[in-house]
Amino acid sequence: MASGPPECKPPGIRCMLAPMSDLVPLLAFETAGWDGPWPGAAADALEQGAVVHFPRLVFELQPEERALVARGLTVVGAKNISLDPTSGRLSAVDPANAPVEQLTRMMSRFRELARGLVLGIAPSYGARLETGRTSFRPVEIAGRPPSSWRSDDTRLHTDAFPSTPTGGKRILRIFANVDPEGHPRQWRTGERFEQVAAAYLPRIRPPLPGSAALLRAVRVTRSLRSPYDHYMLQLHDMAKADARYQANSPRREIAFGPSVWLVFTDQVPHAALAGRNALEQTFYLPVAAQRHPELAPLKVLERLTGRRLAAA
Repeated sequence: MASGPPECKPPGIRCMLAPMSDLVPLLAFETAGWDGPWPGAAADALEQGAVVHFPRLVFELQPEERALVARGLTVVGAKNISLDPTSGRLSAVDPANAPVEQLTRMMSRFRELARGLVLGIAPSYGARLETGRTSFRPVEIAGRPPSSWRSDDTRLHTDAFPSTPTGGKRILRIFANVDPEGHPRQWRTGERFEQVAAAYLPRIRPPLPGSAALLRAVRVTRSLRSPYDHYMLQLHDMAKADARYQANSPRREIAFGPSVWLVFTDQVPHAALAGRNALEQTFYLPVAAQRHPELAPLKVLERLTGRRLAAA
Protein backbone atom coordinates (compact mmCIF):
# COMPACT_ATOMS: atom_id res chain seq x y z
CA MET A 1 0.00 0.00 0.00
CA ALA A 2 1.35 3.40 -0.91
CA SER A 3 2.09 5.72 1.97
CA GLY A 4 0.99 9.33 2.33
CA PRO A 5 -2.24 11.00 1.23
CA PRO A 6 -3.87 9.54 -1.90
CA GLU A 7 -3.76 11.36 -5.20
CA CYS A 8 -6.99 12.51 -6.84
CA LYS A 9 -7.62 11.00 -10.27
CA PRO A 10 -8.73 11.51 -12.99
CA PRO A 11 -7.42 15.06 -13.55
CA GLY A 12 -9.97 17.79 -12.98
CA ILE A 13 -11.53 16.14 -9.93
CA ARG A 14 -10.87 18.43 -7.00
CA CYS A 15 -10.01 16.63 -3.78
CA MET A 16 -9.80 18.08 -0.30
CA LEU A 17 -7.97 16.13 2.39
CA ALA A 18 -8.33 16.92 6.07
CA PRO A 19 -4.97 17.19 7.85
CA MET A 20 -3.54 13.74 8.46
CA SER A 21 -3.46 12.89 12.17
CA ASP A 22 -4.65 10.22 14.56
CA LEU A 23 -8.21 11.25 13.69
CA VAL A 24 -10.31 9.60 11.01
CA PRO A 25 -9.62 11.55 7.79
CA LEU A 26 -12.35 13.28 5.82
CA LEU A 27 -11.97 13.48 2.05
CA ALA A 28 -14.32 15.46 -0.17
CA PHE A 29 -14.43 14.85 -3.93
CA GLU A 30 -16.20 17.22 -6.29
CA THR A 31 -17.93 14.63 -8.48
CA ALA A 32 -21.55 15.72 -8.96
CA GLY A 33 -23.14 12.92 -11.00
CA TRP A 34 -24.16 9.40 -10.04
CA ASP A 35 -22.36 8.09 -13.13
CA GLY A 36 -18.99 9.61 -12.11
CA PRO A 37 -16.28 10.18 -13.10
CA TRP A 38 -15.02 8.60 -9.91
CA PRO A 39 -11.69 9.61 -8.36
CA GLY A 40 -9.19 6.79 -8.19
CA ALA A 41 -8.28 7.81 -4.64
CA ALA A 42 -11.73 7.14 -3.20
CA ALA A 43 -11.54 3.34 -2.92
CA ASP A 44 -8.16 3.38 -1.20
CA ALA A 45 -9.34 6.18 1.11
CA LEU A 46 -12.37 4.15 2.17
CA GLU A 47 -10.28 1.10 3.01
CA GLN A 48 -7.78 3.26 4.87
CA GLY A 49 -10.61 4.32 7.18
CA ALA A 50 -11.64 7.69 5.77
CA VAL A 51 -15.07 9.25 5.46
CA VAL A 52 -15.51 9.88 1.73
CA HIS A 53 -17.84 12.79 1.00
CA PHE A 54 -19.37 13.97 -2.28
CA PRO A 55 -20.72 17.43 -1.32
CA ARG A 56 -22.14 18.09 -4.81
CA LEU A 57 -23.76 14.69 -5.29
CA VAL A 58 -27.46 14.75 -4.40
CA PHE A 59 -30.19 12.13 -4.37
CA GLU A 60 -32.98 14.05 -6.07
CA LEU A 61 -36.44 13.44 -4.70
CA GLN A 62 -39.32 13.39 -7.16
CA PRO A 63 -42.00 16.03 -6.47
CA GLU A 64 -44.38 13.59 -4.79
CA GLU A 65 -41.52 12.13 -2.72
CA ARG A 66 -40.43 15.58 -1.61
CA ALA A 67 -43.97 16.34 -0.47
CA LEU A 68 -44.13 13.04 1.39
CA VAL A 69 -40.81 13.63 3.17
CA ALA A 70 -41.60 17.28 3.91
CA ARG A 71 -44.77 16.49 5.79
CA GLY A 72 -42.91 14.08 8.09
CA LEU A 73 -43.22 10.31 8.49
CA THR A 74 -43.94 8.26 11.58
CA VAL A 75 -41.67 5.33 12.45
CA VAL A 76 -43.40 2.46 14.25
CA GLY A 77 -41.51 0.38 16.81
CA ALA A 78 -38.00 1.14 15.53
CA LYS A 79 -35.56 3.98 14.88
CA ASN A 80 -35.81 3.81 11.08
CA ILE A 81 -37.98 2.60 8.23
CA SER A 82 -36.25 -0.39 6.59
CA LEU A 83 -36.51 -2.10 3.21
CA ASP A 84 -35.59 -5.79 3.20
CA PRO A 85 -33.43 -6.65 0.16
CA THR A 86 -34.82 -10.20 -0.11
CA SER A 87 -38.54 -9.81 0.48
CA GLY A 88 -38.84 -6.21 -0.72
CA ARG A 89 -41.01 -5.44 2.30
CA LEU A 90 -40.94 -2.30 4.40
CA SER A 91 -40.83 -2.46 8.17
CA ALA A 92 -41.55 0.14 10.86
CA VAL A 93 -43.83 2.13 8.59
CA ASP A 94 -47.48 3.00 9.23
CA PRO A 95 -49.46 2.38 6.00
CA ALA A 96 -52.03 4.92 7.16
CA ASN A 97 -49.32 7.57 7.39
CA ALA A 98 -47.38 6.88 4.18
CA PRO A 99 -48.02 5.36 0.75
CA VAL A 100 -45.97 2.17 1.04
CA GLU A 101 -45.46 1.65 -2.69
CA GLN A 102 -44.20 5.18 -3.20
CA LEU A 103 -41.79 4.90 -0.29
CA THR A 104 -40.59 1.50 -1.52
CA ARG A 105 -39.86 2.91 -4.99
CA MET A 106 -37.89 5.81 -3.52
CA MET A 107 -35.77 3.56 -1.32
CA SER A 108 -35.25 1.01 -4.09
CA ARG A 109 -34.05 3.74 -6.43
CA PHE A 110 -31.56 4.90 -3.83
CA ARG A 111 -30.36 1.32 -3.31
CA GLU A 112 -29.57 0.90 -7.00
CA LEU A 113 -27.80 4.24 -7.26
CA ALA A 114 -25.80 3.47 -4.12
CA ARG A 115 -24.67 0.13 -5.51
CA GLY A 116 -23.65 1.76 -8.77
CA LEU A 117 -21.70 4.38 -6.84
CA VAL A 118 -19.74 1.75 -4.88
CA LEU A 119 -18.97 -0.31 -7.95
CA GLY A 120 -17.99 2.84 -9.85
CA ILE A 121 -15.51 3.68 -7.11
CA ALA A 122 -14.30 0.10 -6.60
CA PRO A 123 -15.12 -2.06 -9.64
CA SER A 124 -13.08 -4.92 -8.20
CA TYR A 125 -15.72 -5.50 -5.50
CA GLY A 126 -18.00 -6.77 -8.28
CA ALA A 127 -20.38 -9.60 -7.49
CA ARG A 128 -18.87 -10.05 -4.03
CA LEU A 129 -20.57 -6.87 -2.80
CA GLU A 130 -23.62 -8.09 -0.85
CA THR A 131 -26.67 -5.84 -0.60
CA GLY A 132 -28.09 -5.33 2.88
CA ARG A 133 -31.01 -3.31 4.15
CA THR A 134 -31.97 0.14 2.94
CA SER A 135 -33.22 2.57 5.56
CA PHE A 136 -35.00 5.88 5.60
CA ARG A 137 -34.40 7.96 8.72
CA PRO A 138 -37.09 10.65 8.98
CA VAL A 139 -36.90 11.38 12.72
CA GLU A 140 -34.74 14.18 14.14
CA ILE A 141 -31.81 12.66 16.03
CA ALA A 142 -31.18 15.53 18.45
CA GLY A 143 -33.37 15.15 21.51
CA ARG A 144 -34.67 11.69 20.58
CA PRO A 145 -34.50 9.54 23.74
CA PRO A 146 -32.66 6.26 23.11
CA SER A 147 -34.15 3.00 24.34
CA SER A 148 -30.82 2.18 26.01
CA TRP A 149 -27.21 3.35 26.08
CA ARG A 150 -26.33 0.52 23.67
CA SER A 151 -28.77 1.91 21.08
CA ASP A 152 -27.67 5.53 21.59
CA ASP A 153 -26.04 6.37 18.27
CA THR A 154 -25.07 9.85 19.48
CA ARG A 155 -22.20 8.06 21.28
CA LEU A 156 -19.00 7.30 19.37
CA HIS A 157 -18.90 3.66 18.26
CA THR A 158 -17.96 1.26 15.50
CA ASP A 159 -20.75 -0.88 14.09
CA ALA A 160 -21.35 -4.45 15.22
CA PHE A 161 -24.67 -6.31 15.07
CA PRO A 162 -25.69 -8.46 18.08
CA SER A 163 -28.17 -10.67 16.20
CA THR A 164 -26.52 -10.71 12.76
CA PRO A 165 -22.86 -11.76 12.94
CA THR A 166 -20.78 -10.76 9.92
CA GLY A 167 -18.02 -13.32 10.40
CA GLY A 168 -15.49 -10.66 9.48
CA LYS A 169 -17.26 -9.18 6.47
CA ARG A 170 -16.97 -5.42 6.12
CA ILE A 171 -19.92 -3.10 6.77
CA LEU A 172 -20.00 -0.36 4.12
CA ARG A 173 -22.69 2.30 4.37
CA ILE A 174 -23.76 5.03 1.96
CA PHE A 175 -25.74 7.99 3.33
CA ALA A 176 -27.70 10.75 1.61
CA ASN A 177 -29.14 13.80 3.32
CA VAL A 178 -32.49 14.42 1.61
CA ASP A 179 -34.04 16.88 4.04
CA PRO A 180 -36.24 19.23 1.97
CA GLU A 181 -35.32 22.20 4.18
CA GLY A 182 -31.59 21.47 3.92
CA HIS A 183 -30.97 20.85 7.61
CA PRO A 184 -27.46 19.41 7.97
CA ARG A 185 -26.80 15.98 9.37
CA GLN A 186 -24.32 16.41 12.18
CA TRP A 187 -21.72 13.71 12.70
CA ARG A 188 -18.80 13.17 15.02
CA THR A 189 -15.84 10.94 14.13
CA GLY A 190 -13.02 9.86 16.38
CA GLU A 191 -9.63 8.23 16.32
CA ARG A 192 -8.56 5.52 13.93
CA PHE A 193 -9.79 1.99 14.58
CA GLU A 194 -6.50 0.46 15.67
CA GLN A 195 -6.01 3.06 18.40
CA VAL A 196 -9.45 2.40 19.86
CA ALA A 197 -9.08 -1.37 19.58
CA ALA A 198 -5.67 -1.37 21.25
CA ALA A 199 -7.04 0.62 24.19
CA TYR A 200 -9.92 -1.77 24.94
CA LEU A 201 -8.63 -5.21 23.87
CA PRO A 202 -6.69 -5.92 27.09
CA ARG A 203 -10.01 -5.79 28.97
CA ILE A 204 -11.91 -8.14 26.64
CA ARG A 205 -12.06 -11.82 27.55
CA PRO A 206 -12.22 -14.39 24.73
CA PRO A 207 -15.66 -15.95 24.11
CA LEU A 208 -16.54 -18.95 26.25
CA PRO A 209 -16.31 -22.34 24.50
CA GLY A 210 -19.72 -23.32 23.12
CA SER A 211 -21.24 -19.86 23.59
CA ALA A 212 -21.69 -19.24 19.85
CA ALA A 213 -23.69 -22.46 19.40
CA LEU A 214 -25.83 -21.68 22.45
CA LEU A 215 -26.63 -18.15 21.24
CA ARG A 216 -27.73 -19.55 17.89
CA ALA A 217 -29.76 -22.35 19.49
CA VAL A 218 -31.78 -19.90 21.57
CA ARG A 219 -32.11 -17.58 18.54
CA VAL A 220 -30.19 -14.67 19.97
CA THR A 221 -28.15 -14.76 16.76
CA ARG A 222 -29.18 -15.76 13.23
CA SER A 223 -25.87 -17.52 12.60
CA LEU A 224 -22.83 -18.54 14.59
CA ARG A 225 -21.09 -15.63 16.28
CA SER A 226 -17.39 -15.79 15.40
CA PRO A 227 -14.67 -14.70 17.83
CA TYR A 228 -14.32 -11.62 15.59
CA ASP A 229 -17.99 -10.72 16.16
CA HIS A 230 -17.51 -11.22 19.90
CA TYR A 231 -14.60 -8.77 20.01
CA MET A 232 -16.36 -6.23 17.79
CA LEU A 233 -19.48 -6.28 19.99
CA GLN A 234 -17.33 -5.77 23.06
CA LEU A 235 -15.56 -2.83 21.40
CA HIS A 236 -18.94 -1.33 20.47
CA ASP A 237 -20.32 -1.68 24.00
CA MET A 238 -17.17 -0.63 25.85
CA ALA A 239 -16.81 2.55 23.82
CA LYS A 240 -20.45 3.53 24.28
CA ALA A 241 -20.35 2.79 28.01
CA ASP A 242 -17.09 4.66 28.61
CA ALA A 243 -18.07 8.16 29.77
CA ARG A 244 -14.47 9.34 29.77
CA TYR A 245 -13.93 8.20 26.19
CA GLN A 246 -17.17 9.82 25.07
CA ALA A 247 -16.30 13.12 26.76
CA ASN A 248 -12.57 13.44 26.20
CA SER A 249 -11.40 11.39 23.22
CA PRO A 250 -10.14 13.28 20.15
CA ARG A 251 -12.92 13.91 17.66
CA ARG A 252 -13.98 15.88 14.60
CA GLU A 253 -17.43 17.41 14.01
CA ILE A 254 -18.83 17.20 10.47
CA ALA A 255 -21.98 18.85 9.08
CA PHE A 256 -23.27 17.09 5.96
CA GLY A 257 -25.63 19.24 3.92
CA PRO A 258 -27.78 17.72 1.13
CA SER A 259 -25.10 15.38 -0.25
CA VAL A 260 -23.78 11.81 -0.18
CA TRP A 261 -21.05 10.20 1.92
CA LEU A 262 -19.61 6.70 2.34
CA VAL A 263 -17.82 5.02 5.21
CA PHE A 264 -16.86 1.57 6.46
CA THR A 265 -18.76 1.92 9.74
CA ASP A 266 -17.16 -1.17 11.29
CA GLN A 267 -13.81 0.65 11.03
CA VAL A 268 -14.61 4.33 11.64
CA PRO A 269 -15.71 5.44 15.12
CA HIS A 270 -18.71 7.67 14.45
CA ALA A 271 -21.76 9.21 16.08
CA ALA A 272 -24.86 10.84 14.59
CA LEU A 273 -25.72 13.92 16.64
CA ALA A 274 -28.49 15.73 14.76
CA GLY A 275 -30.41 15.69 11.51
CA ARG A 276 -33.50 14.20 9.92
CA ASN A 277 -34.60 12.76 6.59
CA ALA A 278 -31.62 10.70 5.50
CA LEU A 279 -31.38 7.61 3.34
CA GLU A 280 -28.85 4.88 4.11
CA GLN A 281 -27.77 1.76 2.24
CA THR A 282 -25.77 -1.05 3.86
CA PHE A 283 -23.48 -3.38 1.94
CA TYR A 284 -21.32 -6.28 3.13
CA LEU A 285 -17.96 -7.12 1.62
CA PRO A 286 -15.73 -10.16 2.26
CA VAL A 287 -12.30 -9.13 3.47
CA ALA A 288 -10.69 -11.04 0.59
CA ALA A 289 -12.50 -8.78 -1.88
CA GLN A 290 -10.80 -5.65 -0.55
CA ARG A 291 -8.02 -3.93 -2.41
CA HIS A 292 -6.06 -3.89 0.87
CA PRO A 293 -7.31 -6.78 3.06
CA GLU A 294 -4.68 -6.08 5.71
CA LEU A 295 -6.55 -2.89 6.66
CA ALA A 296 -9.79 -4.67 7.60
CA PRO A 297 -10.76 -4.67 11.30
CA LEU A 298 -10.57 -8.48 11.20
CA LYS A 299 -6.90 -8.39 10.23
CA VAL A 300 -6.15 -5.60 12.71
CA LEU A 301 -7.73 -7.54 15.58
CA GLU A 302 -6.00 -10.77 14.55
CA ARG A 303 -2.68 -8.98 14.59
CA LEU A 304 -3.35 -7.40 17.97
CA THR A 305 -4.63 -10.61 19.59
CA GLY A 306 -2.30 -13.05 17.85
CA ARG A 307 -5.32 -15.26 17.10
CA ARG A 308 -7.34 -16.22 14.05
CA LEU A 309 -10.79 -14.77 14.69
CA ALA A 310 -12.85 -15.69 11.59
CA ALA A 311 -12.63 -17.52 8.32
CA ALA A 312 -13.41 -14.45 6.17
